Amino acid sequence: MKIFPGKDGWLSLILRWTIILLVCIFSLMFFTKMPGRSYSGPLQPLSECEQEVCRNLKQQISMLAERIGERNIWKYGNLKASAHYIEKVVTELGYEVKEQEYVVEGLHVKNLEWEIIGLHHPEEIILVGAHYDSVLGSPGANDNASGVAAVLEIARLLKKESLSRTVRFVTFVNEEPPFFQTDNMGSLVYASRSRQRGERIVAMLSLETIGYYCNEKGSQKYPFPFSLFYPDTANFIGFVGNISSRTLVREAIEIFRSTSAFPSEGVAAPGWIMGIGWSDHWSFWEEGYPAIMITDTALFRYQYYHSQQDLPDRIDYERMARVVAGISQVVRQLSTVK
Repeated sequence: MKIFPGKDGWLSLILRWTIILLVCIFSLMFFTKMPGRSYSGPLQPLSECEQEVCRNLKQQISMLAERIGERNIWKYGNLKASAHYIEKVVTELGYEVKEQEYVVEGLHVKNLEWEIIGLHHPEEIILVGAHYDSVLGSPGANDNASGVAAVLEIARLLKKESLSRTVRFVTFVNEEPPFFQTDNMGSLVYASRSRQRGERIVAMLSLETIGYYCNEKGSQKYPFPFSLFYPDTANFIGFVGNISSRTLVREAIEIFRSTSAFPSEGVAAPGWIMGIGWSDHWSFWEEGYPAIMITDTALFRYQYYHSQQDLPDRIDYERMARVVAGISQVVRQLSTVK
């Protein structure tokens, strides 16, 4: 009885495993290789524009996560108050707000949208969104008052721009469990209606938990095998998409890197991998739209994730202001038809 393979058997085995290894390496390069180079080095002083963004972010996150606090259907008054606050800010900016209302467990909830109509290709939509509810038991400063404040600030920064494509801003309800990836998830309700209407959403950016940064080595974690390819310091903003949205991930991070002196990392990987689809961009994948998440990676660095300690004083407002200003540049350039 032959226990070990002969020479031909060994060669066949080595060849087989070499091919498997090469496929894995090239697949991971395909997932992780991004255009441009992440910024490194000391951060420059905030510009006047970034200083104003920083002040506004503080005010908006404080309102949502401190003065209003936990906001979901179990804190229904707070959920309505947060929607009212968003609508007030947007109206004061000069936008017209539209509501998409639906009923969940006998309660009326709503998504809010407003937009800048494109001058040359108004039918092509760049959608910037974030969910305004918080998980049960949490005031949700980073998750996701940070994302909502970013949407409000980008809308302010772009208000007087002449854009080729339409830029639409949406704040979604019911992203958090138990509604996540169910028919009652606000962004899925919205994306389904967009598909039914035949809307041409050419890019969707989900701003999800973008306010926490740390310079300590070992502060950043990842699901395997991405820890082999990415830095272990939580000082960057992440651009995340599935394989179908790889082109959008690469385009967005290339713009960010060319316009913003702030560290950034990107990945386009199968949506089933842990964390890749964990926000409202998932809903747009379900309807066949290209969509990405821009995030500080949430629980992979933020120890207060989904807790009572997710408070406004955990946010790094200066670094978040740099990120928001950078995302506004991404939106501006995506809205330009080449």
